[in-house]
Amino acid sequence: MLQIEIDAGSGFCFGVTTAIRKAEEELAKGGTLYCLGDIVHNGMEVERLHEQGLVTITHDELRELHNVKVLLRAHGEPPETYELARRNNIEIIDATCPVVLQLQKRIKKQFDESNAQIVIFGKPGHAEVLGLVGQTGGEAIVIANFDDVRKLDFTRDIYLYSQTTKSLDEFHRIISYIQEHIAPTAVFKSFDTICRQVANRMPNIAAFAARHDLILFVCGRKSSNGRVLFNECKSVNANSYQIERAEEIDMQWIEGVRSIGICGATSTPKWLMEECRDHILRFAK
Repeated sequence: MLQIEIDAGSGFCFGVTTAIRKAEEELAKGGTLYCLGDIVHNGMEVERLHEQGLVTITHDELRELHNVKVLLRAHGEPPETYELARRNNIEIIDATCPVVLQLQKRIKKQFDESNAQIVIFGKPGHAEVLGLVGQTGGEAIVIANFDDVRKLDFTRDIYLYSQTTKSLDEFHRIISYIQEHIAPTAVFKSFDTICRQVANRMPNIAAFAARHDLILFVCGRKSSNGRVLFNECKSVNANSYQIERAEEIDMQWIEGVRSIGICGATSTPKWLMEECRDHILRFAK
């Protein structure tokens, strides 16, 4: 008998859930609602909201808009986006995650009060990171991984922050390296700004992957959080596959399998994981 379990810990994080709820509430009022960038890194969910009337736009397109409503997604935005909205009489529906918003304020305050190197451990070009760097007028240094830490100036003060969805283990490795190399005359401070709702998924999803014969990791291709979590699944269970939708499931994967685990990223809707389960049950022999 084939057993299929959907990971209870997978699915939207608090910030994404709030952003989607705000979008749905605004769309229910009628009229056009624009969203600056994909509301979530999941094509299926973006499509669902598009059918309800949500229009995804780029920053270039935002500049041409006037007198409209624009939703800012959970990732957050730099100060210039708010300034542009003010100039163009755009009503902002701000769905920035509270964790990200708090981090933006901390970085801005620190930047305004000192001339230390503001360092952000994060993915260059990621929406959240762009919003964080924007708090420093573009002066913050972004390090993508442990190897990048060597480019810092260890004779100057360093204040280290992290994108909310990065790996805790790698963050601690970076802290240790800086502590070992910082000049005696320089100050080093690190601020653990990683979201625990996301960080805790790493050990939980590893345990989930270990107890199944096959893992289907449902996730949009753009999700950096999804990439990290899928790699964790793969390291624990080699029989793990990343898919974006039910139609990508190869039924040959199912042959001889007794137990299937379905899980996903913080940007993966529950309904999509359920669709994958139903697809397997419909076609499994």
